[in-house]
Amino acid sequence: MKRSAMDRIIDTIEAIAALFVGLVAADIFISVVLRRFFSLQIPDAYDFGSMLLGILIFWGIAATSYRGTHITVDLVWAQANPRWKRNIDIFATLVLLFVVTVQTYTLFDKVATTYKDHVLTFDMGLPTWPFFAVAWIGDVSAVLLIAIRTYRLIFHPEDIHDVKSAA
Repeated sequence: MKRSAMDRIIDTIEAIAALFVGLVAADIFISVVLRRFFSLQIPDAYDFGSMLLGILIFWGIAATSYRGTHITVDLVWAQANPRWKRNIDIFATLVLLFVVTVQTYTLFDKVATTYKDHVLTFDMGLPTWPFFAVAWIGDVSAVLLIAIRTYRLIFHPEDIHDVKSAA
């Protein structure tokens, strides 16, 4: 079965999110092993860990937004007929699209502010704005995936994979 361009975009964004899970885990593991067994500390390990965790959160939002695997409350949805379930899914996805779009706009302000203020890490004096920019790209990816999900829910509900929708 040939995968569409949208499916390849979705798969790529999910793979990038998974990569950041691995980076955060590796950072924590290596930091703990070095500190515990060798009394060494990676310079800026705390700063890197914090910023990588922030990146992971925003890319995680992107990964879960399309699949609809984030935490939901389905009390009304579970009792609705298939037509209303689809309407609820569309409405909820539009609200999510609005909220994440606003969040993306405000996160871009954080990227610009850290760049303009020349915010640096504590030990090595590295600029922090690239980390915020990567997190922002994750948020932009979330907006893209939510827009794809909205489009598919409205026009091609059969193309939604692994979702609870009764379309």
